[in-house]
Amino acid sequence: MRRLAAVLRHAGNKVVETREPGGTPTAEKIRRVLLDSGTANLAPLAEMGLMFGARAQHIAEVIEPALASGSIVLCDRFTDSTEAYQGGGRKLGSEPVRELHRVLCGNLQPDLTILLDSNPHASLSRARRRNKRASKAPGRTHDENRFEQETRSFFARVREGYAALARREPGRVVTIDARGTPGQTHQKIMEVVRKKFRI
Repeated sequence: MRRLAAVLRHAGNKVVETREPGGTPTAEKIRRVLLDSGTANLAPLAEMGLMFGARAQHIAEVIEPALASGSIVLCDRFTDSTEAYQGGGRKLGSEPVRELHRVLCGNLQPDLTILLDSNPHASLSRARRRNKRASKAPGRTHDENRFEQETRSFFARVREGYAALARREPGRVVTIDARGTPGQTHQKIMEVVRKKFRI
């Protein structure tokens, strides 16, 4: 995302980089609850509700003002991730996610969703290593390992949730094979972005 943002800025665009869950002080507090491995026995519906609470605040405080000012918003995850993780992984289904998005988020849709597809086991191992390093950083008092502790079957459902979304919305969701180097993946992303937005 940082590489894409740099290219877009170099082309003269205003760019806002953000993430979910998070992106605002309130949403970052919700992120800590959602991702901390100490948060045990969180009901799937409560988890989904917290995701949408963080997202609604994020849209109101960051995304809508940025769009209104003419900025391009790059967001690491959005409702598609809720559909994959809570709808697929937690078996809540797509319809509740889509309905909550309509009601709580005004049905705001990205112009483009880039789905980075790679070996799920390698991705999980990388995420676990990253979170382990981050949790040991000076001043860091929490971890973000709750989802990484899930089973392989959970992540298989998540991956299928993303794949189903890409099949349902091929004009918006573009799947990119991310099993190459970061540089190769960046080039593939840039090809998609240039084609979509004529940059």
